[in-house]
Amino acid sequence: MKYPIALLLAASLMGCSQSKDFKDYLVLADRYDVTIERDSYGVPHVHGKTDADAAFGLAYAQAEDHWQLLEDSFLLYRGKSGKYKGPDAAVTDFLVQWLGIWEDVEAGYETALKPETRTYLQAFADGLNYYAAKHPEVVSYDLLPLSGKDLVAGSMLQHLLFWGFDNHIKELNADVRARDISGGAGVIREGSPVGSNAIAVAPHYSEDGATRLAANSHQPTTGPVAWYEAHIQSDEGLNVMGGLLPAGSPTISVGFTENTAWSATVNKPDLIDIYVLDTDPGNPMRYRLDGEWLELQQTDIRIEVKLFGFLPWTVTRKALRAVHGPVMQTKHGTYAVRYAGMGELRQMEQWLAMDKAQNMEEWLDAMRIHAFSSFNFAYADRDGNILFVHNSLTPVRKSGYDWQQYLPGDDSSLIWSEYIPFDDLPMVINPASGYVHSANQSPFQVTADADNPDQSRYRVEDGFPTRMTNRAYRGLEMLESLGPISEQEFFDIKHDKAYSASSRSWAYVQAAIALPDLDAPYTEAQGILQAWDFNTDINNTGAALGTCVLGGEWTAESRGTAVPDVHQELIRCTDLLIDKVGRLDPSWGEINRHIRGDINLPVGGGPDTLRAIYGRGMEEDGYLTNVAGDGLYYLIAWSADGKQSIQGIHHFGSATLDANSPHYADQAEAFAKEMLRDPWFDAERRKGNITRSYRPQD
Repeated sequence: MKYPIALLLAASLMGCSQSKDFKDYLVLADRYDVTIERDSYGVPHVHGKTDADAAFGLAYAQAEDHWQLLEDSFLLYRGKSGKYKGPDAAVTDFLVQWLGIWEDVEAGYETALKPETRTYLQAFADGLNYYAAKHPEVVSYDLLPLSGKDLVAGSMLQHLLFWGFDNHIKELNADVRARDISGGAGVIREGSPVGSNAIAVAPHYSEDGATRLAANSHQPTTGPVAWYEAHIQSDEGLNVMGGLLPAGSPTISVGFTENTAWSATVNKPDLIDIYVLDTDPGNPMRYRLDGEWLELQQTDIRIEVKLFGFLPWTVTRKALRAVHGPVMQTKHGTYAVRYAGMGELRQMEQWLAMDKAQNMEEWLDAMRIHAFSSFNFAYADRDGNILFVHNSLTPVRKSGYDWQQYLPGDDSSLIWSEYIPFDDLPMVINPASGYVHSANQSPFQVTADADNPDQSRYRVEDGFPTRMTNRAYRGLEMLESLGPISEQEFFDIKHDKAYSASSRSWAYVQAAIALPDLDAPYTEAQGILQAWDFNTDINNTGAALGTCVLGGEWTAESRGTAVPDVHQELIRCTDLLIDKVGRLDPSWGEINRHIRGDINLPVGGGPDTLRAIYGRGMEEDGYLTNVAGDGLYYLIAWSADGKQSIQGIHHFGSATLDANSPHYADQAEAFAKEMLRDPWFDAERRKGNITRSYRPQD
């Protein structure tokens, strides 16, 4: 179909035009009393008279550092990406509307959240609106004003994506049905979490009587979920520093106060159930439940898209819903989806309560809000307490079914409505062993055997993961073997670069070594693997080949896909190194690189090592660029007399996007060399290291 030039021009103008007059938002700053200090690394230390004042300042500082990331994220949360980004981006718009996220927000925002939470969230939104009003030239999309509701919608969507909800939806859209319908006798298959470490050590397990926590959550190195560092403080008692996601997070997710510290690791218990609906052959809008026919609820979804790069268009789709949850009709069946956290709005409220907690009981009370679908947590505090909790909204399911398969949709007894209470989840508090270690493994193997949670207390239907990672094996082995550990040994455990002989990675490489009847150069490759010490320090000459071989197995297991044939992986990796490098035994530092702007450095560590570095680009570049793993991380300690000490490092720097900023890569070299710094949480230590102090109104 051809369009007249005049129509296309009008459409183009219509799609790009928007009001840049945001003067009404300039008065917002008059409501808030806040000062932002930037230290010599560019990190914002925000101090407000009230918590809300601090939230306003935090938002303004984030907008200074990465407005574009914020804007793009709010497009996603609003379900408006297709309007500006084109048809490919409209897929997420459908997901947001299909799930009914905004219907839940509108229905529950005023009642589910405490007034002080809403005040805090709106203050953060006001900080973004005020920044846009002061800098209208940076505003690209017609989204303003933003509100606290945008933040809640974003947190609801983010939590789903962290535990892999989107993978199940992709599976439903496959050409054929992916799983059987469960009868009454199934075995649960575990989930497949990836990334992150957290280690806590009690005073009696430290040589110097200190309590220690390694907060080391793994994220991509760039983008909306790469770590951003900030410090938030108010005269109402808020004083917390750490990492948050730059995609509109108003609270600290992983960090520390004067008295507490915690870290999160991804977990993926079974949090979703998919039901095959028995639909009426004569009317696909009817489904059978307990012998009765019910009508699917229908809602029109209007998705705005940009065609040909400029032409605005609106597409209308139907969103369907059954008693179970949202419904998807495909060529191989009609499916209803029920997932943990449906309609839950209080994620931000829980983060804020955790940020404000001053002791273990207050922190556990914050956790009892129980708004997070997933995430493990490790915790330590000034009083010498340590703990681990496998947090999840685990459904209370009917026994006898394989809940990893699809479920019959005609039986209402399979539609769960309750979760296992927080205090009944797998957790370890102050174990006799003196340590806990979380590295995305089974919650039943996080400390010494005698102190682990009792797996027999839980049913197979609960769907708790049972897998072990190399990081889990290696960390637990080192903690157990070293006895009371020194500060240096704690540092060394966090930065360990080796593979355990108990790990799947070790077994997979051994299988490659044992392959019979190979010709050169593959026999040479086997010899290099045979001599490899399973370490990934920068001078190691076996790591390039070894990590390539085991990387395919790690990726497949992590994603829940078929493990590649080890013979083919050995051939592929051998050929790749010969083609790109010219030899099979380059030093690991030659291959594994930490790159930011003009900085290009060797970096130790590899996939699923405690010093976690995940690289890409070997096929194109002949070397690997660090794209995920260790990012912002901290080692936090309280001495025997209660004095706090903190060391940390960011993988790049506080300037998330601006390549011209002095803070774009000012920590990259120290990160590669494993040299940590003082984050200047303490006001006295911060003196003399502040380069700018200002109010947003300045």
